[in-house]
Amino acid sequence: MRIAVIGLGKIGLPLAAQFASRGHDVVGLDVDRRVVDHVNTGTEPFPGEAGLGEALATLVPQGRLRASTDYADGVPGADAIVLVVPLFVDDEARPDFRWLDAATDELARHLTPGTLVSYETTLPVGTTRERWKPMLEKGSGLLEGVDFHLVFSPERVLTGRVFADLRKYPKLVGALRTEGAERARAFYESVLEFDQRPDLARPNGVWDLGSAEAGEFAKLAETTYRDVNIGLANQFARFAAANGIDVHQVIEASNSQPYSHIHRPGIAVGGHCIPVYPRLYLWNDPDASVVRAARQANADMPAYTVGVLAGAHGDLTGARVVVLGAAYRGGVKETAFSGVFPTVHALRAAGAVPLVHDPLYTDDELRSLGLEPYRTGQPVDAAVLQADHAEYAGLGPADLPGVRTIVDGRRMLDAENWAGVQLRVVGAP
Repeated sequence: MRIAVIGLGKIGLPLAAQFASRGHDVVGLDVDRRVVDHVNTGTEPFPGEAGLGEALATLVPQGRLRASTDYADGVPGADAIVLVVPLFVDDEARPDFRWLDAATDELARHLTPGTLVSYETTLPVGTTRERWKPMLEKGSGLLEGVDFHLVFSPERVLTGRVFADLRKYPKLVGALRTEGAERARAFYESVLEFDQRPDLARPNGVWDLGSAEAGEFAKLAETTYRDVNIGLANQFARFAAANGIDVHQVIEASNSQPYSHIHRPGIAVGGHCIPVYPRLYLWNDPDASVVRAARQANADMPAYTVGVLAGAHGDLTGARVVVLGAAYRGGVKETAFSGVFPTVHALRAAGAVPLVHDPLYTDDELRSLGLEPYRTGQPVDAAVLQADHAEYAGLGPADLPGVRTIVDGRRMLDAENWAGVQLRVVGAP
């Protein structure tokens, strides 16, 4: 098949490589010339995605995968087009469709009959039918269900392990029509491979959910569940710490019973997905009080953690406090909605001098994010562990000279390494 992937970000580019690895001819389209040039030289434009560099180095020279900024170079005559363009949402749960609208308008201008169009960007329920269908029909002069087929099929992968997740999880498809669902099933079965999953009620593979709305809702439901669960865990953590209880022992005990699946509490919920998609759900369901309360509970955790630090350390005015980790999670060079930003803000509000360390970022990169870089070995008064980078597990007082107090927001530091230092863990007394 001829396939176009629109949006060569941290999800779209691995998807394009996956499709090409199955023997198809793939054109990746992106507005960023730097990304396009990287792809066309067979090099990855961003680090950290397992297997991507090797895939590009093989597929690009073979002619299976190339990139372009010109929709006319990839859309006309394509058998299938997959869009993975960012959708942003503000704190008031208002989605910003500008990037997706622009991509859809340009796609419509070049769309030709016989094409399957699949949106993989997470969307509010109803967007595929009520927004993309009329935009595509108006811009192309073609009829959905007659000249082309439109489906929603949410990406369900984590950056850093996209290829493994594509095999592990069922590919959900929601179409506007039965024929579109069948086209989507045939397409995804030809570009993906699936692991055996005896734990699932039905075989792993492409799952047709019956409508685009059900597909949209499924992605919002699975991500919103995680945010709500973490919000509950964080409320448990705050109660436990106030009452001399280690919440981590409580959660381990509770989860030994098969109907309990309490997640881990922590300093922050970051990334492109979990802090964002509950807001898209709230756009559809503004009366979802449980979802709103959980989102607020999680958003409050960085300030709460700084409060724990102040309670243990004393007045933070003038104190040099290093935040360990700029990334939103360990091992991933990404700061989208990272807890580092509200933590630094809360430290400044407390009168502290916040510094930031991250093994994945250079000093200049940290400064470009508005953060003051810190290097281990420099004097510091206190520390807050924000990202669970593996490198932090072996830290000791010699790495943070003068440190008197640490709050571990991810429960990864070994207390035996910190003799003479006050070590507090979120959710523990």
